[in-house]
Amino acid sequence: MGRIAVSLIGMPGERILIIEDDQRIGSSLLRALAGNGYDACWEQTGQGGIDSVAGQRPDMVLLDLGLPDIDGLSVCREIHSVAPTVDVLMLTARDEELDVVVGLDAGAIDYVTKPFKLAELLARIRAQLRRAEPHPLSRSTVGDLVIDIDARRVWLAGHEIGLRAKEFDLLSRLVADAGTALSRETLMSDVWDEHWFGSTKTLDFHIAALRRKLDRPDEPSRITTLRGVGYRFELP
Repeated sequence: MGRIAVSLIGMPGERILIIEDDQRIGSSLLRALAGNGYDACWEQTGQGGIDSVAGQRPDMVLLDLGLPDIDGLSVCREIHSVAPTVDVLMLTARDEELDVVVGLDAGAIDYVTKPFKLAELLARIRAQLRRAEPHPLSRSTVGDLVIDIDARRVWLAGHEIGLRAKEFDLLSRLVADAGTALSRETLMSDVWDEHWFGSTKTLDFHIAALRRKLDRPDEPSRITTLRGVGYRFELP
């Protein structure tokens, strides 16, 4: 099946690619995104989506995990191999924690479980496409951890580590107030969106991903969980 695209003349917006084989869901999303000013296109196969990302370089991909030709997780990995900076938001009927973790590890920045409310999905999209506020410092250092804000690069003990877009944003926010307790609400507002509503599981999954990349097995975690409150990045 071919590529389907809709955009509103006079309402330029970010380009969003839908990869979804369900005709009803795909056409509804296409109309809704175009109606909200986005430059929306729709691919109905995984391979078509990968090809579209390579050629069009969208700002965001809405990716269904249950595609007819290629598993959605494989599509996500392929997207990041050809366009590492493209944000992928998963649309999935799989809401088990392990499935979500695997999806985030594959490169997705967030997930929405089916059936979903259109208003919630649009809110998630706005949150992820929100432009980051300028940071007053170009570089932050906490012990052997160095963050270059402008270059969006991180070094640990002299070795560069790779972070996903939201992992970097979350780490930068935690380090900006290292030693200070930050509530879940503050982190969701500052890293995702000030009008965020719904589950904060995404925050927990991103914290877990950061711990896997930053912590040493024989040492306490650099990020402390404060039950009922939020998290704190520890000073050395």
